[in-house]
Amino acid sequence: MTPRTISELLSQDIVIPEVDIKGWVRTFRANRFIALNDGSTLNNIQCVVDFENFDETLLKRITTGAAIHIKGALVESQGKGQNVEIQVSTLTILGDSDPETYPIQPKKHSFEFLRDNAHLRTRTNTFSAVMRLRSALSFAIHKYFNDNGFYYMHAPIITGSDAEGAGEMFKVTNLDAKNPPLNDEGNIDYTKDFFGKETNLTVSGQLEAETYAMSLGKVYTFGPTFRAENSNTSRHLAEFWMIEPEVAFMDLAGNMDLAEAFMKSVVTYVLENNREDLEFLDKRLQDEDKSKPQAERNDMSLIEKLNFVTDNNFKRVSYTEAIDILRNSKPNKKKKFKYLINEWGIDLQSEHERFLVEKHFKCPVILFDYPANIKAFYMRLNDDDKTVRAMDILFPGIGEIVGGAQREERLDVLKERMAAINIPEEDLWWYLDLRKFGTAVHSGFGLGFERLVMFVTGMSNIRDVIPFPRTPQNAEF
Repeated sequence: MTPRTISELLSQDIVIPEVDIKGWVRTFRANRFIALNDGSTLNNIQCVVDFENFDETLLKRITTGAAIHIKGALVESQGKGQNVEIQVSTLTILGDSDPETYPIQPKKHSFEFLRDNAHLRTRTNTFSAVMRLRSALSFAIHKYFNDNGFYYMHAPIITGSDAEGAGEMFKVTNLDAKNPPLNDEGNIDYTKDFFGKETNLTVSGQLEAETYAMSLGKVYTFGPTFRAENSNTSRHLAEFWMIEPEVAFMDLAGNMDLAEAFMKSVVTYVLENNREDLEFLDKRLQDEDKSKPQAERNDMSLIEKLNFVTDNNFKRVSYTEAIDILRNSKPNKKKKFKYLINEWGIDLQSEHERFLVEKHFKCPVILFDYPANIKAFYMRLNDDDKTVRAMDILFPGIGEIVGGAQREERLDVLKERMAAINIPEEDLWWYLDLRKFGTAVHSGFGLGFERLVMFVTGMSNIRDVIPFPRTPQNAEF
């Protein structure tokens, strides 16, 4: 079959009399050598022009960023740096690119500059590699669930419930913002709104996924979620993607088994199928580390971190045991932690999670049985009435990456938990129905997709692993 992409062309080791390729010019030097890229690979293919046989006006239009169509012979390269090259016979300019105004020049650009030009940043090696890996991870996720008997469920994006009880949600309304209808108490009358009630963009598809798990057995959602948290940190987005499997008749131990197998599977997939992009990003990180003080450098290279996940069994540790380890650790005793561990019941910080993974156990860690008062209302209460059957997976360099739990299947206990945090039963009547009609043990977890892409690519800012980031004061593109 005739190669159709530059990636396919570069894998050839035979002369092909005529190839036909389209792409964007990365560089054009000596009026002779075009470096062409079509997004299928990090590597450019060298296209050699015999400038004496081409019109000078045409040659002047071969500028960085221009889209061109080339036909010619694929031959063994005469120069260094590539095995094959194209001897150009015909060249057509498909789209010009003004060299004076084209932002993505063949030089190093800051990530801040590239965020301002997010519509063009995938023409750089770093961002093309990141986005190919994002695509591969997405496929690997669907493949794992499909291969293991899960059904893909599309959870609603517009919802009347707050799954997390956080209250940081975007309202969905078509009421007149300047003159909304009011009820007798003087409050906005949402019965006059489009849906007849107050609605928001979803923060999670979990509750709806539970309903499907309790009839289809094994389901998962993978879709956009939204949080109106006014945070400008490198780890927060207002719009992000979540993967949330839910499984009937599965307890906490089964949930931990599923999450570990799932994470190993998707990481293994990109190690096997996206090596070129991973090695490029690995080198980028190592070069970046050289300019940092020794104390701030990464202990493991990017690919070592990924192998750390696939090659090690995940250590399972109760929250209580983890607190004892952290309380008695050297960093805590010597006050090296920013947040000191003094008492049971506090929420762990990233520095604590990373210590457990990177220093103490030296493998990925699953913490379980968390204090009830720092976890969500729907998590199954343990017999001690203090802890819930929650679990978090901790990875090197990033800390928590997966959060899940066995769900509370007992109607009376769930009602008590909801009442304690003022969630009206009428808001979640359908969720309570699951506990009335054929209730059973069931479990699930959530994985923020962008957190996974950050881990796999080594990117340190979440804005750089999603095509068009949505953050406070920013909805460009």
